Amino acid sequence: MTSVVARRDGTGELAGTVCAVLSEVGPGSVVTYGDIARRIGISPRRAGREVSGVPDEVPWWRVVRADGLPAACRGGHAAELLRAEGVPMRNGRVELAQVRHTWHGPLSDTPPVIRADGQGLD
Repeated sequence: MTSVVARRDGTGELAGTVCAVLSEVGPGSVVTYGDIARRIGISPRRAGREVSGVPDEVPWWRVVRADGLPAACRGGHAAELLRAEGVPMRNGRVELAQVRHTWHGPLSDTPPVIRADGQGLD
C-alpha cells in the first residue's frame, strides 16, 4: 500500500499538489478547504491539515472555511492579508459568492495524487 507523507516544509507528493493548487488561486480570490479537497480527491479535513503545513510563500490565507471564515492559524493574519488583496468581507467572513475561485480543466503541471489508501485519482 502506498501512502503520501506531507511534511511541514511543504514537501511530499500531496503537499506539492496542494501547493500547486493554491498557487492557481490569484490575489483577490479564495477557495474553501472543501474546494481543495474536491480538486485533488481528499477530505476537507485532510485539506486543512495539508494547507496548515505549506510554506509561508504559498498563499495559504486564500483558503477559508465553508462559511467564509478566514484561517486563524499563523497568528490570525489571514483576514488582514485578504483585506489587503481587496477581498470583500462582512462580519468577519469572506463574501464567497463574489470572490470564490473556480477551476477550469485539469490540474496544471502537478504530479498525480495518491490517496492515503494507495488509490490514484486518475
